[in-house]
Amino acid sequence: MIREIKSDDKIDFIKMCMDFYNTDGVDHSIPVSNMEKTFNLLMEGLDFAKAYVCEKNNKTAGYILLALTYSNEAGGMVVWIDEIYVKPEFRSQGIGSELIDFVIDKDNAARFRLEITESNMGAKKLYLSKGFTDLSYRQMNL
Repeated sequence: MIREIKSDDKIDFIKMCMDFYNTDGVDHSIPVSNMEKTFNLLMEGLDFAKAYVCEKNNKTAGYILLALTYSNEAGGMVVWIDEIYVKPEFRSQGIGSELIDFVIDKDNAARFRLEITESNMGAKKLYLSKGFTDLSYRQMNL
């Protein structure tokens, strides 16, 4: 079952975020205060961020965090898959695939976009199977 994140998910969400930022899916960690701020913003129901939780056997199995924006290039709304995480004991059960399918089916977007580290080959295989393609853009930040 996939559902919107709710206030009761705070402890589990923070724990999963901490685990996510200690995987090969990211290049660096972030402060827990960022995770708490994100959760609090999600609870406000703002238009630019959403999160969904997947449950299996009445246990939280993972989450997907989205950032929503408009793109002139894409000609419409863009759903940025900011984070996707599945707890180790639930991996290889199709949950990552379910989360992506849920978002693609739910959001009528012109584009879905995500980042991936070169070392995260399992995630790359999943994303390619969902139809994602490599971009030639090089990202920068400030």
